[in-house]
Amino acid sequence: MSLIDQRVGIRGWKIGEQHQSLQFKEYIFSDQKKPWRTGDRVPTLYFTPILSSLTENSPHTETMAMNSDYGAFMEKFILSPLPTTSPAQLPLNGLTFAVKDIFDMEGHVSGFGNPDWLKTHSAATSTSPAVLAMLKAGATCVGKTIMDEMAYSINGENIHYGTPINPCAPDRVPGGSSSGSSVAVSANLADFSLGTDTGGSVRVPASYCGILGFRPSHGVVSTQGVIPMAQSFDTVGWFCRDPGTLNRVGKILLGLPNEKLVGPTKVFIAEDCFKLVSIPSTRVTKVISASIEMLFGGDILQCVTLGDYIESKVPSLKHFMQNNNNNNNNSKNKEFSIESLVALSTAMRLLQRFEFKKNHGEWVTTVKPNMGPGISERVVDAINTSEEDIGPFESVKAQLQEALSALLGEHGIIVFPTVPGPPPELQTETTSLETFRARAFSLLSVAGVSGFCQVAIPLGKYNDLPVSVSFLANRGSDGFLLNLVETLYPILKEQVAIAEKASY
Repeated sequence: MSLIDQRVGIRGWKIGEQHQSLQFKEYIFSDQKKPWRTGDRVPTLYFTPILSSLTENSPHTETMAMNSDYGAFMEKFILSPLPTTSPAQLPLNGLTFAVKDIFDMEGHVSGFGNPDWLKTHSAATSTSPAVLAMLKAGATCVGKTIMDEMAYSINGENIHYGTPINPCAPDRVPGGSSSGSSVAVSANLADFSLGTDTGGSVRVPASYCGILGFRPSHGVVSTQGVIPMAQSFDTVGWFCRDPGTLNRVGKILLGLPNEKLVGPTKVFIAEDCFKLVSIPSTRVTKVISASIEMLFGGDILQCVTLGDYIESKVPSLKHFMQNNNNNNNNSKNKEFSIESLVALSTAMRLLQRFEFKKNHGEWVTTVKPNMGPGISERVVDAINTSEEDIGPFESVKAQLQEALSALLGEHGIIVFPTVPGPPPELQTETTSLETFRARAFSLLSVAGVSGFCQVAIPLGKYNDLPVSVSFLANRGSDGFLLNLVETLYPILKEQVAIAEKASY
């Protein structure tokens, strides 16, 4: 055990830096696992014994260190908007934003959620176009946020840097992998934030933290200057508390003009998907139906069995359905699954693994990074994946896009749960989450494989835990979807209040 003489700073502030009225002094502390050095980022849990000795002389210490940023930030700094002659006219003037630690920012190392990655990579020489677009539009960046290791989890727990506190449910996980970005917005630490969504890393944390999260159509927002996870699915997404800001940020990232709302031509309620959720489905469907009827009339509402529709229109899925049947003869969970969507998520997961291996396999096998439980197993699975495992993925993708486009047209939406239930409790055993994860990815894979745009919308709470629903629209209909959410959101909130009182 080594004793380290260290100036202890809050994670995100430089060592010895002033914050409010407090400056940390030198303290001796030890760590059996790792000798912390001056300049290291110290996980929040290491402050506990230190804070008790500081409290007498520094009354602000405990609340500031433990609660001021909810553990959301890797680094805190102020990056002002790019200079302009008319800042007040910029669309994001006066707004603050946080950035997931996966985006290149000049002079900063993108940590990718893992200390070994941080140590073995250099500072970026340029800034990601997505971040630059926010700065050019007048927003101020307030820091980089914590993420799950290598973007390979939807949980939000990070064994190295700590788990950001979910402001909506502090005893539950915040969701990942864009955990810190979601928490920063939910906790009012930033007006909006940037994240990435490959398999669900914006939609899931948005649903867990009770805020809006947008995954755009695949390929419409530049991923240049973003560490890739799996390029066939990687997207730059964003989080907001209000739909107006969601729309404004989206217009900038998507390069869209301001357009008037075009009402939806069809609203499909995916009845089978709502059978996957752990709360009464009517708690969500009644809110949606009532809101749509009030604003657009009930004629456009239709029910659809999404799994059956996809199975009938995507024959290439049979390859993955057969594999699932061969690998899982346990009928116990059949009532919780939709076979075609399980197959869809299998197809997505296999290609995701293969692309992850192509991107990072050499680094993993060379550096042998220390990774947390769950993450390490997934990375090993990815490293062992071969191109043969992918199967007829491109056929599945093309057939799914054609089928969903025919169903939706330019201005139709499908309504389904974002996730199958409330956020899991902190430090839940990984194996006990497998059923939940499988059901979650069944829902998340629809947008993932099709490349269609999806928005996660908070619908209040049920049993004091957040509820979320998603709208899916055609690829390229992002502006339509953003306008729809902004217009519909006030009515949704009214209907949520009625539903919470009625307890259905």
